Amino acid sequence: MTDTGTAPRAALLLLDYQVALCEQGPHTRIPALAEQIAERDVLGKASTVLQTARRSGLFTVHVRLAFDPTYSLRTNRSTRFDGYPQGRAMLQDSPEAQIVDSLKPAEGEPVVDKGCVDPFIGTPLLQVLAGKGIRHILLGGVATNLVVESAARHATDSGLQVTVIEDICASFAADAHQFSMERIMPMFATVRSSAEIIEEMA
Repeated sequence: MTDTGTAPRAALLLLDYQVALCEQGPHTRIPALAEQIAERDVLGKASTVLQTARRSGLFTVHVRLAFDPTYSLRTNRSTRFDGYPQGRAMLQDSPEAQIVDSLKPAEGEPVVDKGCVDPFIGTPLLQVLAGKGIRHILLGGVATNLVVESAARHATDSGLQVTVIEDICASFAADAHQFSMERIMPMFATVRSSAEIIEEMA
């Protein structure tokens, strides 16, 4: 887990922990997802993982869905994504696109903006990890069966070792999260709890 010894050098990737997706309030875009995040205490557990990662010196990258004013950098052309330019939603400087306060990036922690589900498409993320000598990534994010699954699949196919931190992830419904963690993720990653990861980092 740590960057010493013979273990692959690791990084923590925090995916889409944004106001519009995680918080219940005026900017909420997906109420069911925000409810699952609150019910599972995802942000609290993710914050503990992040603080431990910082103390252990683990390289951390924050990834978010955020668009430039022209939406030209949007790479996902599905109908579902059409609502973003139509509603002028998730603009880079908008309150809804910001990362939640409890996981706010610290100085020196890069933030990668993406225009699709997969955090590696249209971004320099893979090159950044390669440049740091990263061979193992720890993933947490929302939604489980969207960005986390996409990241795990892409990273594995790119030669990275992947660990998904189960209880800092959530989906739109409990059964969707459970199905992903039990049936999908094990094909691409090792699934572990935040307590296990924290113990190992500490």
